[in-house]
Amino acid sequence: MRLGLKILMVLGLTLAILVPLTMIRGTINERQMYREQAVQTVARSYAGAQGLAGPVLVVPYVETIEVEEKNDKGVVIRKVKRDGASGQWTFFADTMDVTGKVLPSTRRLGLHEVRVYELKGTLSARFHAAIPADANPELPRKIGQPWLAYGIADVRGLAGSPRLRIDGGDRRLEQGLGSRNGAGVHVRLPTPRAGTALAFESQLDFALGGTESLAIAPLAKRNRIVLDSTWPHPQFNGAFLPRTRMVDGKGFHAEWEVSSLATDAQAQYLAGNTRAAGGGEPGNDALLHAAGADGANGRGALDAVGVSLVDPVNVYSQADRASKYGLLFVLLTFVGFFMFELIKQLRIHPIQYGLVGLALAIFFLLLVSLSEHIAFAWAYLTASVACIGLLGFYVAHVLHSRARGLGFAAMLATLYAALYGLLVSEDNALVLGAGLLFVILAALMVVTRKVDWYRVGVIAPSSP
Repeated sequence: MRLGLKILMVLGLTLAILVPLTMIRGTINERQMYREQAVQTVARSYAGAQGLAGPVLVVPYVETIEVEEKNDKGVVIRKVKRDGASGQWTFFADTMDVTGKVLPSTRRLGLHEVRVYELKGTLSARFHAAIPADANPELPRKIGQPWLAYGIADVRGLAGSPRLRIDGGDRRLEQGLGSRNGAGVHVRLPTPRAGTALAFESQLDFALGGTESLAIAPLAKRNRIVLDSTWPHPQFNGAFLPRTRMVDGKGFHAEWEVSSLATDAQAQYLAGNTRAAGGGEPGNDALLHAAGADGANGRGALDAVGVSLVDPVNVYSQADRASKYGLLFVLLTFVGFFMFELIKQLRIHPIQYGLVGLALAIFFLLLVSLSEHIAFAWAYLTASVACIGLLGFYVAHVLHSRARGLGFAAMLATLYAALYGLLVSEDNALVLGAGLLFVILAALMVVTRKVDWYRVGVIAPSSP
């Protein structure tokens, strides 16, 4: 009977420790939210997650129509009007080549470091746009002055003055996208005649700053994008992964080759979609305000290639993952205490169970607080040494034996070492966790293999 009450007590205390563990996880999530607010603050003062779309050639026109009207005498006459329906032709480049170097840096806001970058690049494109001939030479369209538009998610990121050359000659860029809404730059071109072709090569040299991630929409018929950086921890996302990539401690080199046959980016652009599809870290869905038709609702997404400068050690996500094992730590510790009570016939008060459980829970609070100031590995080591030392000292007195205290501390050290292995080896976390649980269960079964549970259940433990 006393055994059953003790088991219920241990289970009740284990569930009670969920309260401080839940509060600690709430604190971790709150600190993570503060970090995201720091990213948004830096983005507002510097530039947000960047997106680049274009160039796109737009040629406006106005239809010439023939109408019938009655004069003052009621006679029907025909008149030609040049203010008929207006429209525009949109032409995409035959080829687009983007080459650039992503130069990373960090901005500190309080305790938080925010990753920013400057892309120094060149965007080259070749156009051959056939202007439609007039269906009726007697009713020719009125063709307006075309413009070549480059969409940029956050134009505040433009450093200095971008240089645009068309067929080798410098051209002056203007803000916006011509007569269309959106962020970016554009240049006006000479007005073509119906039935002719606009054929030219363009080259834009630019420096574009952004925060954490970059997306580039492949709008040409053939797209080639080459990026280099000294950041050693890139995350490639978006609709297409690099065709070739090299990542090492010195940085990364990535190349994409995308054909218009493999993407719906052109159709998405014509449909008014304005968002470059990314994924994963915050900011990967960089708004391409420029990449949409008039009246775009901004709800669609452009296929895009993307790269994010990720933090290889996100202290908040790792602390949150570690806290998920908190209940297991408490349960295993209580089971260890329970085994001492059964095997060594020691009495351990519920308050002593509770104090040990609280010490285990505080480890996770120490971990997240220290990791904001020092490297995660050192924070983990410091927090675990502090908790193991405290518990070893306390348990040595509870169990009336320094050797038992040292053995208990060694068991905790093994658990903390195993947990750290789970945290740093995310890909193998499941198999490592399953193996750890199997070893623990096997150890319990071996230790208690000769225990007569019926006898234990009827004999009260004696005082040590």
